[in-house]
Amino acid sequence: MSEQYHIPVLLKDSVNAMDIHADGVYVDVTFGGGGHSREILSRIRELNEREGKGARLYSFDQDADAIANAAGLEQEFNSDSLKPFTFVRSNFRYIRNFMLFHGEEDGVDAILADLGVSSHHFDDESRGFSFRFPEAPLDMRMNRQARLTAADVLNTYSEQQLANVFYLYGELRQSRQIASSILKHRTERPIQTIGELIDLLQPFFPRDREKKEMAKAFQALRIEVNHEMQALEQMLASATKLLKPGGRLVVITYHSLEDRLVKNIMKTGNTEGREVKDFFGQVDTPYRIVTRKPILPTEEEQMRNPRSRSAKLRVAEKL
Repeated sequence: MSEQYHIPVLLKDSVNAMDIHADGVYVDVTFGGGGHSREILSRIRELNEREGKGARLYSFDQDADAIANAAGLEQEFNSDSLKPFTFVRSNFRYIRNFMLFHGEEDGVDAILADLGVSSHHFDDESRGFSFRFPEAPLDMRMNRQARLTAADVLNTYSEQQLANVFYLYGELRQSRQIASSILKHRTERPIQTIGELIDLLQPFFPRDREKKEMAKAFQALRIEVNHEMQALEQMLASATKLLKPGGRLVVITYHSLEDRLVKNIMKTGNTEGREVKDFFGQVDTPYRIVTRKPILPTEEEQMRNPRSRSAKLRVAEKL
């Protein structure tokens, strides 16, 4: 695995929170560069060697670049006699189907999700995730076999649809004006590159906040292209069904939209945050919240890995 691919955030805190033990079944739904999975597998190997039991890990990722990283871990940790690691090439929204396919009908002991986009994706000009590369195509697909690209969104969505994307997923107050500008531009020629989009967006952002607002706009497009909120809702609902009593849901979030869904599921058992109370007036939830306040990266980690600055780790235990 290349060390340049991705620096895992809150590595020890998140894996500690999974409470790994012998004979447990664990899932890393966001494999990426494999940093969290490697740490989990190292602990599993130590347990298996010491106690002679069969703890195992399933890791999910839909990105082709992750396959090479997974192959390296399979070679390192799987042997002819013991195979604690299984890589599943799929979007994490299908976690329940694949766990049943792999014979884990009894459930799993912990699920880890690091919801941030890999630093590798931001650094790969061809992927179109970053406004640092003005000549790059407007792609933004996590799964390059998917059809919808950011260019498709910008060139085919209606004005209202575009305004909704930038407002709901980027929380941009200028969303209607931005959508109107995009429509006027594309009547003359389609929007094809990152640079063209930057030129369209710049007039709407004050100079002192330009980078922050630009990041929100790119976030909004990326979320829409990859249906990230819908996939997260489905994964969280499936995780609630999959976890055994005492099992841990461990999630690292990076922006308020995904963090709200995670907080809601942990507090109420649903992503809408709809409270259902029992006879005694207590909220009827399938979880006990372990982290009353989210765990944040230390100043040292933030200095070492700027991507971690917005990270929040939340942990809940299935009742």
